[in-house]
Amino acid sequence: MSEMHDQPMDIEMAQVPTTGPQPEQPQAQHTPAFSKAGGPKELDLLALAASTPQVRDPLRDILVKVHIRRPERDSWTYLGRAIVSQEGDEDGQVSHVVVRSATSHKILVSFGEDAAVQAEKRGNFVVVGCVESHRVVSWSFNAQNNSETLRLLATIDLVCHSHKSSLTESSGAHRRRIARMIKDDRKRRHRRRRDQDAMVAAFARTGLSSDPAMGTPETNAL
Repeated sequence: MSEMHDQPMDIEMAQVPTTGPQPEQPQAQHTPAFSKAGGPKELDLLALAASTPQVRDPLRDILVKVHIRRPERDSWTYLGRAIVSQEGDEDGQVSHVVVRSATSHKILVSFGEDAAVQAEKRGNFVVVGCVESHRVVSWSFNAQNNSETLRLLATIDLVCHSHKSSLTESSGAHRRRIARMIKDDRKRRHRRRRDQDAMVAAFARTGLSSDPAMGTPETNAL
């Protein structure tokens, strides 16, 4: 009888070591799995680190369409699409706004702290009058929306009209002098346009008076 009772005890004691380590094995397996589950957090940190330069960049690139009106010209010339970016010097300070061609990456124009410019908003256009010697070169940048236009206008105004732009006169006097030169150039351009219109009208009148039958086609051709 004692042998009969000892056998189940041996079986129970034999089952104890077999059942004991089983919960420990999945725990040992889940431990590396849990460390792998922390991978997305590491990816989030990498994404945050990758986005850090964008936060430091005061102006992300703006895609625009560029037109230019050269001195003594009344019409605009289309130069194509371009990318406007804000670049700084070695110290990391913002110094100028650069406009590069979207296809050739060639610099079309650059506005810095010493640039004598006046920027105006006209719809989704930013028109920049740049004084070079005694001549005025006009640039037109067509942004994609009103928000991009306002941001571009504020950036050009902030960079080009800093207190460092003029050492001999105040910032207000510097801007008034530029505005006066651009205004005078606009008056001359409007005067040329009126003179051209007057010449066309006079030529049309002489053509009609000399030959009424042939005057209409000549007028239409003009």
